[in-house]
Amino acid sequence: MEHEFPLLHAWWRFEPSFNVSTRNNIPVVRLHDGEREGVMMRWGLVPDWAEGDERKACTTHASTDELDRNKAFSGAWWRGQRCILPLSGFYGWQLTPNQYLQPYFARLVNRSVFGVAAIWDRTINKDEDDVIEGCAVLTVPPNDLLADVHNTAQRMPAILHRDEYEQWLRGPTARARALLRTYPQDRMVVHAVSPRINSLKYNDEQLIKPVLFG
Repeated sequence: MEHEFPLLHAWWRFEPSFNVSTRNNIPVVRLHDGEREGVMMRWGLVPDWAEGDERKACTTHASTDELDRNKAFSGAWWRGQRCILPLSGFYGWQLTPNQYLQPYFARLVNRSVFGVAAIWDRTINKDEDDVIEGCAVLTVPPNDLLADVHNTAQRMPAILHRDEYEQWLRGPTARARALLRTYPQDRMVVHAVSPRINSLKYNDEQLIKPVLFG
């Protein structure tokens, strides 16, 4: 990851995870004092105005169509609080004709790690004086490959090209918005995986291994 995302400070500490749920702490790349740093953040953006109360607002996936107007995360967007989530891949669920949810794993061709556009915010719980930093994945319309596979949610993560990382972190708002587009399907592969992914008690490499039907 640190080869993919050169950092001035690598504050993050983590182990590989194959089953990440909301409210988990996840590694994030962002700018601090103009330099890249790697930190741990909660997956789930609670806006600053919520005063640490996620019942008021908590966002894990933010649609790019709503960046300007959704109160839960528009403030972070306009303040330029952009970050990158390093991933090896992500899951999607296909609803079959038999009404079974078949999980799939999606990744990029010949890329072990890649970056997804995200935004972050900081909020303070006044009762406990606790600072919470959380992030949300930005989503865009899916390519045809993912629209077919992940037919339960017609969105996909906003995957950044490697030469776009710096522009996403440092560029003006208009330029950053232009980077939020559907990733080409010919640069992605997907395969079916075990339904064990549906239980958080499992977190091992077998979760991303292909399974055969029949």
